[in-house]
Amino acid sequence: MKHDSELRDVKGHHLIVRYTPNERTNHWITAITFVLLALSGLAMFHPSMSWFYALLGGGQWTRILHPFIGCVMFISFLILALRFWHHNYLDRNDVQWMKQMNDVLTNREDRLPEIGKYNAGQKLLFFVMVASLVLLLLSGIVIWRAYFAFYFPITVIRIASVVHAATAFVLIVSIIVHIYAALWVKGSIGAMTRGTVTYGWARKHHPRWFREMIGK
Repeated sequence: MKHDSELRDVKGHHLIVRYTPNERTNHWITAITFVLLALSGLAMFHPSMSWFYALLGGGQWTRILHPFIGCVMFISFLILALRFWHHNYLDRNDVQWMKQMNDVLTNREDRLPEIGKYNAGQKLLFFVMVASLVLLLLSGIVIWRAYFAFYFPITVIRIASVVHAATAFVLIVSIIVHIYAALWVKGSIGAMTRGTVTYGWARKHHPRWFREMIGK
């Protein structure tokens, strides 16, 4: 494998590895299982979206597979969270970044404090996802009729169902924001498909991380 300083794109621009192949695989397993869970969950949530049942082979198969796919997503996300946890601690620069939201939204990045691997918005989204996945797992276990639901009184199952639906809504909205931000910042999706970013991209969007990587 080439050293980072030797990596170049087709135009000859220097490249930095932002995500390794293992990290990208981990991310896409989480992403694919999320899509399957969101659509199958919507199918079970309301009759108007029952046509999503076809995605997993019909209503019966959807009810069987949905919780198992949920377990796969939780394990995959847990590995992802452990990989990136140390990059997501909030610091003073993150607080200042949030105070300058007008500069963020108008792309005046030269006025913002230096950002590490992730900005404050990405860090907050990370912790929303951590909390959401934990709540979805716990509430999902309570309402998993085939294996666990009979251990709980009906009142607890009803509360867990509401928590599961509300948390799923929060997670779906959070992922939509995540996708929008990735499309908004050109080059972000390429980082998670190819694994690399240009020196210019890293210097512009994550200058502190850029210096750390160049130092290595």
